[in-house]
This record gives sequence, C-alpha cells and structure tokens, in this order.
Amino acid sequence: MNVELITAVAIGIGLAASAGFRVFVPMLVAAIAAKTGVLPINESFQWLSSWTSIAILGTATVVEILAYYIPVIDNLLDTITTPLAIGAGTLLLTSVLPIDSEMMRWITGAAIGGGSAAVVQSGSALTRLTSTKLTTGVGNPVVATVENVAATGTSLLSLVIPFFIVALFLLLVIFIFTRLRRKLSKSRDAGYKA
Repeated sequence: MNVELITAVAIGIGLAASAGFRVFVPMLVAAIAAKTGVLPINESFQWLSSWTSIAILGTATVVEILAYYIPVIDNLLDTITTPLAIGAGTLLLTSVLPIDSEMMRWITGAAIGGGSAAVVQSGSALTRLTSTKLTTGVGNPVVATVENVAATGTSLLSLVIPFFIVALFLLLVIFIFTRLRRKLSKSRDAGYKA
C-alpha cells in the first residue's frame, strides 16, 4: 500500500469536503499551505501557490463569507455555489494526487473530490432551507457561522490529521443520507394519509 497516495487522498478528500461548506476557504488554505511548503501539490498546479492566486482567493473568501450573512442572498448563493463547490472539490483533490496519468488524476478528482464537495454542499443547502422555513431566515446567520467555522476548521485539520477528517466526512455523509431518508419517508407517509 502506498502511504503517500493514501495520505494525499485523505488530505484531498478533507479539503474537497470543506469546499461543500465554503468554496473559497479551502482553496485559500490549500494555496497558503502550498506556498509555505506544507501541502505538496502537483507540478501542473503550482499556480495555486502564487501570490496572485492567494490574493484572489483571499478576496473571494471574504466576499463569500460576508455574502452568506445577507438574507435571501444566502439561499441564492447555494444555487450558484453548488457547481462551484464541485469544481473546487475536484481541483483540490486533483492538485494533491500523486498519480502519473493526468486523465486518471482528473477522473479520480472529479469522482471523489467533486462528489465529496457535492454531498456536503447538499447537506449545507438543505440545512439553510430548513432554517429559512423554520425561522423565516432569522436563524440563517447562525447556520452561516457554523459553516464558516466548519470550512476553516476542516480545511486546516485536513492538513494536520487527514484521516480524522475523512472519518468525520463519512459520518456526515451517513447523517445527511439518514435525514434525507427520514424526510422522504415522512413525505410518503403524508401522501398516503391525504
């Protein structure tokens, strides 16, 4: 078993899953980590560690975080950020995979990294919709704050303890699917009673 590959996949999954909470936070963390030499990235992704990328991602991170505190915009952003999160998750995993074949690297990045980001983003969007429905949007800033902390925390922890973050991600996936299944079951039961 190749330890370097397993570790890279674990780091990539952690960063990709973080992109489901916020698109630009894990990208910025990865860029800074690559610039400081903490995160080894593939040669074709060296642009990520440039000062220009860090400045652009830093600006985008601030704008994204602030935008999630604006009522109505936060729900609209979930629609826009879903494909962006999938793209960011794909890019983050692909950038760290030590696979020689460029095509296999991108396929793996899209399937695992993009999929990880999509699952977390779906759960995040459902949480915000539920908050909007139950609190008429008053609770959404709390949801945004939790997501900001989760995006930052999981991004940083992915670099330090990647296997722990992967375990947390798997638990989150199980939680999301369990909630979706319950919700669908309640909808079906309500439909039968009508």
